[in-house]
Amino acid sequence: MFGLFKSKGEKPEEKERKARAENPESRQFKEFAAQFLPEELSILAVTGANGFGGGKSGKEELWTASIGLTAWMEEDSPDIHQGEFVLSTVGDDQLLEILRHRAPRDFILKFRGRVSEDGKRLLLLDLPEPGFDPDLKAILEEQKKPVTFWEEGLGTFTLNRQVNWFETNVDWLGTEISMVFDREEDRAACIQNAKVLLAAANHWDKRVREYAADELVSLANDWAEDEEVTREQFMERMELESIEIREDGAFEFWFADGEMFYGHSIHVQGNLTDGPSTAQMEG
Repeated sequence: MFGLFKSKGEKPEEKERKARAENPESRQFKEFAAQFLPEELSILAVTGANGFGGGKSGKEELWTASIGLTAWMEEDSPDIHQGEFVLSTVGDDQLLEILRHRAPRDFILKFRGRVSEDGKRLLLLDLPEPGFDPDLKAILEEQKKPVTFWEEGLGTFTLNRQVNWFETNVDWLGTEISMVFDREEDRAACIQNAKVLLAAANHWDKRVREYAADELVSLANDWAEDEEVTREQFMERMELESIEIREDGAFEFWFADGEMFYGHSIHVQGNLTDGPSTAQMEG
């Protein structure tokens, strides 16, 4: 399909031309491919922290499959492009599963592709294979090294590359929880806001639980099969798992639901100035 599967005895370009002419789904590929420069290149690339994922709108028949890259180069050129890039194509369920298997995270790929005008996006034209280049290998080994820092009162933060945030475990009123902030946020501001929350843990824990109970106890009782859940019981059954803090003082508290919503999460958002502002059952 679309140059990724070719039969013997027929030139690749002829096979691709026929597939696009005969298959209505090929129009989606053609429209997608029009976003890239026409020249086809043999490319080596380093994949990032996540494998292939897919997405499509309700009207589309095929997935748009994509994976992040951290570096790429033309096979016959010494020039290496480093940064954040996206390799993508369109295909059916079968192709998406094949790509997930053949293009894992933190890996060097070799494939035929086309590049967008700004060089930030690449179109996959055939099934990728394992590749090698000593310079790309060095880039891969460097990106796999743990990224950590230590902060007094909070402990050691470790970068979770799959979600691009720093995380550590902290004590919250006798319970170990995860404290996280996005890598792109101002680190010093996030740390300061985390310490503000921890210093007043009793206040914030009570305030967030009360707000969530006021917003969601009626919904919990809609889900209840037996006895009604009181406001106090709702607050007690919430189990704090993590807090995400931002540079501007915004926060997100994530709780396990204590089986009030059959395993869904309770998500409370707000900020250090105004307090909690939204509470939802999610997941």
